[in-house]
Amino acid sequence: MWLLRSEGDEPGSPRFLFRLRPRNLKTMGRAVRADFVVEAALVSRLHCRFSVAEDGTLAVEDLKSTNGTTVNGRAVTRAVLVPGDRLRVGRVEFTVSREADDRQT
Repeated sequence: MWLLRSEGDEPGSPRFLFRLRPRNLKTMGRAVRADFVVEAALVSRLHCRFSVAEDGTLAVEDLKSTNGTTVNGRAVTRAVLVPGDRLRVGRVEFTVSREADDRQT
């Protein structure tokens, strides 16, 4: 399972934790129709989309957001993420990590 975790840059700023499992497709943005709702400055209604392939690879795709999506400080339209990457959506920065899936195989 993949984790996207934000720490909140300032006191009182929101913190987020989102989980992605294999064969998942999730959107992130301000809109209530987004799978991961991030109510924060400079985040578009539907900002980006995450996909987890069957082999466990995590990718992010910018959905033509107004302020863009960055990975490790670089603007991307699509990128494969690895543990330790820093993903920025608007003013919110997420750390990408991997956690063992809690389901029994």
